Amino acid sequence: MTSASTNRRRTLIAAAGVSVAALALAGCTASSGGDSASGGTLTIGTTEQVTALDPAGSYDNGSFAVMNQVYPFLMNTPYGSPDVEPDIAESAEFTAPTEYTVKLKPGLKFANGNDLTASDVKFTFDRQVAIADPNGPSSLLYNLESVDAVDDTTVVFNLLSENDQIFPQILSSPVGPIVDEDVFAADALTSDDEIVDGNAFAGQYVITSYDFNNLISYKANADYDGLLGAAKTDTVNVKYYTDASNLKLDVQEGNIDVANRTLSATDIEDLRGNDKVKVVDGPGGEIRYLVFNFNTMPFGATTAEADPAKALAVRQAIADLIDRDAISEDVYKGTFTPLYSMVPEGLTGANEALKGLYGDGNGAPDADKAATRLADAGVTTPLDISIQYVAERYGPSSSDEYAIIKENLEESGLFAVDLQSTEWVQYSEDRVADLYPAYQLGWFPDYSDADNYLTPFFLKENFLANHYDNPEVNDLILEQAVTVDPAEREALLGEIQDKVAADLSTIPYMQGAQVAVVGSDVEGTEDTLDASFKFRYAALSKG
Repeated sequence: MTSASTNRRRTLIAAAGVSVAALALAGCTASSGGDSASGGTLTIGTTEQVTALDPAGSYDNGSFAVMNQVYPFLMNTPYGSPDVEPDIAESAEFTAPTEYTVKLKPGLKFANGNDLTASDVKFTFDRQVAIADPNGPSSLLYNLESVDAVDDTTVVFNLLSENDQIFPQILSSPVGPIVDEDVFAADALTSDDEIVDGNAFAGQYVITSYDFNNLISYKANADYDGLLGAAKTDTVNVKYYTDASNLKLDVQEGNIDVANRTLSATDIEDLRGNDKVKVVDGPGGEIRYLVFNFNTMPFGATTAEADPAKALAVRQAIADLIDRDAISEDVYKGTFTPLYSMVPEGLTGANEALKGLYGDGNGAPDADKAATRLADAGVTTPLDISIQYVAERYGPSSSDEYAIIKENLEESGLFAVDLQSTEWVQYSEDRVADLYPAYQLGWFPDYSDADNYLTPFFLKENFLANHYDNPEVNDLILEQAVTVDPAEREALLGEIQDKVAADLSTIPYMQGAQVAVVGSDVEGTEDTLDASFKFRYAALSKG
């Protein structure tokens, strides 16, 4: 077990005293296992990049988009709902305050013929904790003490803290894909080729051909026996684009059937007037935010001029200067809207904590306030700052987005910005190696709960690896996760947002909708652009 995992668990044990009455959750299954796909072929295009097929080695939307098609989950969200139910499980419930028991359906198999049993489930979660890859989702298992395989179909998750309101959702998240213990390594990442060659899949599809970030071919898995039922299309080919303009051209010319993530706002606006395609909008949980590395940002802890007060003033001044309305209107044509908290509007507990604290107090920038903050902290201006962004990861509009942010900072006369872009695979390595003082990230939620916009970012051992550590915030995050009373939990969520808005380890600034562009004969898009925020290819068909 890594020291990071140990620290997470010690922190959680300290917060366990806030637990309240025992919670019992049970689910019912709705399976059409044994049905077959209706045939046909769909071609999908995307600019989202895959990092890795191993669930322990990636924590990004591009990789999770693949995992949702090919891996089984204990819990999942049915089409049209954000609420989880058993997937390959028969039932899932709290059998004690710290015991969550899952009963698997009997006779489950991976596509390679291997039995899928409780042993594979235990293996899956044990290896997530053991590997704890910095680009992986193991931090989501902060409340997991251990996993017991009682028999072939019974799994008990032993939790550190009682009444975990989030754990069933976590089982449907990027940490939850169940893997084959005969194919995956127990203590190291398994390569994409080994996974594909091992046919280690038990979701609605299997991968039949894999060309990394170029083309993936899927075939419906007739043996999938889970919540979502049979795929509606037998064969799906997913083509990966580095240029969104080519993605737009191919969907409007009918060379692909579906374009999903990420077309520019201008392209989407243009395609709405094209009667050869349909533009389908879904509920939005995607956000954009700027991350500060507390070690390497100006006046950060490991810099020659380390000064926490000056570092905070720098973050505050940047928050004062960002013009959200300009980004929303000029770059995203309203497909993204201003955001003033890490928890997006529409989720229970969301507030606008940053709005009153920064800028003019009503959402607009205020250069005079920024200048006063820096002067009061003794910061000499203009201050040099490096900001990194990644264009192909978050769509072609990222360049325009960060051009506006650079302009906002430099026109104030307070900053000189070195703006750089790096290819995503390198970016994902560099950002956790303290190479970026400030950098762009986007977030597409693992599950539709406010917790998913707080836990991964603000616990001491967080996904950002940006050295942010506020023990009070840490404890409050753990407390809300075990608070059964909805009003009490909502109050805690608000308090957390207020505190992290004051600390400013991140500056959230945009919230976006889900958008897909499909051929006029493609059906089922509305079903999969739902509040689960998972794009499931199996819901799609072509007339």
